[in-house]
Amino acid sequence: MTVTIYDVAREAGVSMATVSRVVNNNPNVKPQTRKKVFEAIERLGYRPNAVARGLASKKTTTVGVVIPDISNAIFAEVARGIEDIANMYRYNIILCNADKKKDKEISVINTLLEKQVDGLLFMGGTVTQEHILAFKSSSVPIVLCATTDDNNAIPAVDIDHEKAAFDAVQLLISNGHRNIGMISGTLQDPANGYARFQGYKRALEEAGIPVIDDHIRVGNYRYESGIEAMKYFINLADKPTAIFAATDEMAIGAIHTIQDANLRVPDDISVISVDNSRMASMVRPLLTTVAQPMYDIGAVSMRLLTKLMNKENVEVTKIVLPHEIIVRKSVAHVK
Repeated sequence: MTVTIYDVAREAGVSMATVSRVVNNNPNVKPQTRKKVFEAIERLGYRPNAVARGLASKKTTTVGVVIPDISNAIFAEVARGIEDIANMYRYNIILCNADKKKDKEISVINTLLEKQVDGLLFMGGTVTQEHILAFKSSSVPIVLCATTDDNNAIPAVDIDHEKAAFDAVQLLISNGHRNIGMISGTLQDPANGYARFQGYKRALEEAGIPVIDDHIRVGNYRYESGIEAMKYFINLADKPTAIFAATDEMAIGAIHTIQDANLRVPDDISVISVDNSRMASMVRPLLTTVAQPMYDIGAVSMRLLTKLMNKENVEVTKIVLPHEIIVRKSVAHVK
């Protein structure tokens, strides 16, 4: 049988209102009475009914989080930042994996809203018109995490992906490289794909280096697509002396392909990327990469959402966090 608040009140010899005050940490309860109630709760194994409390307060203290790929260490780090701040503010998390598929993202968003979450954090790729329509149907705050919408209409926390890519390619140029290939993410993705491609392109143009179509391959962010792209580059008559990969995972695929071809990184081909996942410091040579503050992106997104959920005054709803280049061993200087 389920233990109810009535059972606890009877066991402790107090009213149900007193039990409710104790459970909800109301200070207006005598210490001796509080002790009696907690002892009764422990003896009976009572657990407060979160659904009932939510109906009464019109709050579920639950936040929905849509994550593109739960197996990706980068998103796991963001989720950790979200959870730590959620715990600090006593919110529970419902984490949903969307597999980077638009239809599943929309379905998950609607499911979370139906579950009466108090707020929603969306980590994904392209924010389409269908996403916007789903967001507009929501009566609770929504924050974009590690992505943005085209019109900057929805609160968001991210880095400047175009500048991150620009800085990475500029480092290669400053080391004498002029024949630079790019392994890009899908160009339909505004952040990890298109913005990083634009940063690559701008760095070359500002250095007076022509942008060559044959030096650009589009991957899917995964290790295997880095392998396939690098096989293509190695077979070019005028192969690049350096590769800029849009993600660490694709960069590591490229490094292994270079090594499998009996070439050396960075002596024969340099490699740089964006992310600074844990894998960047596990591969050999250690991967030079642009660090995204993934934990901070998650933590700041959750803090922004708590402010919106509590109707606090928020002056800035578009937050751009800084990135930095972590120089390791995968980039060499060429004459």
